[in-house]
Amino acid sequence: MEGCQLKSPVTIKGIERELICPACKELFTHPLILPCQHNVCHKCVKEILFAFEDSSGGSESSNQSSPRIRITASVDRIDRITRSASQRKSFGWRGRKHNSVTSRLSLFPCPGCQRNIDLGERGINGLFRNFTLETIVERYRQAARAAIAIMCDFCKPPPQESTKSCMDCSASYCNECFKVHHPWGTVKAQHEYVAPTTNFRPKILMCPEHEMEGVNMYCEICRRPVCHLCKLGGYHANHRVTTMSTAYKTLKEKLSKDIKYLISKESQVRAHIMQLDLLLKETECNSERAKEEASQSFEKLFHVLEEKKSAALRAIEASKTLRLEKLQMQAEEYQGLLENNGLVGYAQEVLKETDPSCFVQTAKQLHVRIQKATESLKSFRPAAGATFEDFVVDIAKQEEILGDLSFHSNGLEIPEINEEQSRIYNKALISWECPGNVDSADIYVLEYRKLNREDETEMWQVEVCSKSKVISDLDDDSSYAFRVRGYKGSICSPWSREVVLRTPPAPVFSFLFDDKCGYNSEHLLLNPGRTSVESRAGFPLLLGSERLQVGCYTTLDYIIGDTGIAKGKHFWAFHVEAYSYLVKVGVVSSHQINKLFHNSHDVTSPRYEQDSGHDSGSEDTFFDSSKPCTLVTLGMKKFFIPTTPAAPKDPASRILPLPSCLGICLDCDNGKVEFYDADCMKCLYECKVNCSGMMYPMFALMGGAAVHLEEAVTAKYEEHDDNV
Repeated sequence: MEGCQLKSPVTIKGIERELICPACKELFTHPLILPCQHNVCHKCVKEILFAFEDSSGGSESSNQSSPRIRITASVDRIDRITRSASQRKSFGWRGRKHNSVTSRLSLFPCPGCQRNIDLGERGINGLFRNFTLETIVERYRQAARAAIAIMCDFCKPPPQESTKSCMDCSASYCNECFKVHHPWGTVKAQHEYVAPTTNFRPKILMCPEHEMEGVNMYCEICRRPVCHLCKLGGYHANHRVTTMSTAYKTLKEKLSKDIKYLISKESQVRAHIMQLDLLLKETECNSERAKEEASQSFEKLFHVLEEKKSAALRAIEASKTLRLEKLQMQAEEYQGLLENNGLVGYAQEVLKETDPSCFVQTAKQLHVRIQKATESLKSFRPAAGATFEDFVVDIAKQEEILGDLSFHSNGLEIPEINEEQSRIYNKALISWECPGNVDSADIYVLEYRKLNREDETEMWQVEVCSKSKVISDLDDDSSYAFRVRGYKGSICSPWSREVVLRTPPAPVFSFLFDDKCGYNSEHLLLNPGRTSVESRAGFPLLLGSERLQVGCYTTLDYIIGDTGIAKGKHFWAFHVEAYSYLVKVGVVSSHQINKLFHNSHDVTSPRYEQDSGHDSGSEDTFFDSSKPCTLVTLGMKKFFIPTTPAAPKDPASRILPLPSCLGICLDCDNGKVEFYDADCMKCLYECKVNCSGMMYPMFALMGGAAVHLEEAVTAKYEEHDDNV
């Protein structure tokens, strides 16, 4: 077992993260390889299976908050579960009822990927033991605990420190015990022994399905070692397999290549680590600042609330004092109306006066007071109310506002990428805007990344002072995700929603309409830049109508590009006006241009003219190499898929909505032309084409129609301002 004695070329302590079981969060012990390629300790698999059975059956409630699931079941019960799992029938993962016994035993929740894994018919017994990982874990343990010795398994107490381990006996021995159990001249003397270890691995990896057979092949479908019986009549009978030596060589080359690539990117990895370290520090700093700012904001709210609270309490207290004074005075007045008290008592004493003149002098004023008291008694009303309804604080509106209280990036609005103005052609033009056209950011950062990259994952960021950016050097036939955020000083807004755009399938081919070769100036009108062509249905068409017969149409007017293509793969895009009646687009070879322009007629029948645009059956042979050009028909806001043996028979299924922007991809090397919806880079139709000569873009128009070539994205778009 040479693998047990190899020294690791890397720092063994630096890989501890890869040696931790996802279930128990400890170093692996006898790890098993699950079908999802994750590793789990053997005892953890049993524990999780047992816990999963109990939770599914509802027999017990278990606490799974701890890293390790604690099981107090007997070994017999665990073995019973294992045997039951190996004896059950195997069913597909989908459609299983989780309340059945079969489902509880066949579905295993992987702690690594959180998916339900089918363990197969043999259950745990069908899983491979990862001896390579076990060896690495052993080396790690030795490096981490070099001072801890491995004791002899056969010494009488107290055991001695072992000096060697026998791989055939799977035991460790001291010198004396090794001589006793491996006497010279016997078969045991030929056993293989190594330095003391606790990791004993078999010399031959045995098949879990056929325990007496060693694995000697590798199933490329299931990505696991198999034996010859598995291939002859087992589960892997119809699978593609290879020899173990070939698989070993192939996988080792791939792994070595990938490791070499990662090592070659060490500077890039270190740069990312430095960036992450800076982000960690920046996050700590920014979080503390955010906490301080949030605390200050809430302190301001608390201060305002405290002031409002103090004012409200003072107003309630003042109102209470005034009311108590009034009620107390009123109570004292009514107290005087009692017999021998107050006013009544005083009046009773006055009645005792016998001198008329003295009595009259006093009684007149007293009588007025008695009358007032009598009237007050008849219509009693408290001098003040006891309720404080006027002092109830209405906080419903404020409570709703506080409920919506959230973080706000100092007034920075989240920018939004304008998908109508953003596009990808020869370059990418990304435009964005802020809600309400409020530009509160000083600069913007545009971030983009390529999707579905197998080699590496990279992100690029560029600072932009305006609201648009032109991105160059994008890969062909690739999807890119873009997002943007605003910065004002050190404060940034959240990222915008990601927008995904796809690049053309090939490099963009630039050309203009040719105003010389076959150009009919009486029927076609070019703009000064020769980027747009329009079919003019004017007096020449009216004068020519004298020669028209019923059911016949005029010929198409052709125009080609001024630049040809000899080899390679190229792409160009254009727009067809929605009002266009009939437009044909495609490619034509240099050998067929003369034939195309010199064989035109004034009047043709729609039955026999292949370019009439009508579904008359002529298009069945339209793409034959003897024909002058390869075109598809557009018109009346529709895209017509040509009639071919592979095309749908139903005419309605061959009619698609006309995209706002169309693209053509010509592959001269493979003799193929493709027609695309250039807005989403989706291929609508493709066909073979003879590329023996120089190939030119071809357009044909009839009636009212217009075609505009897609404008290339240039640096001038970076000058776009808020008005774009």
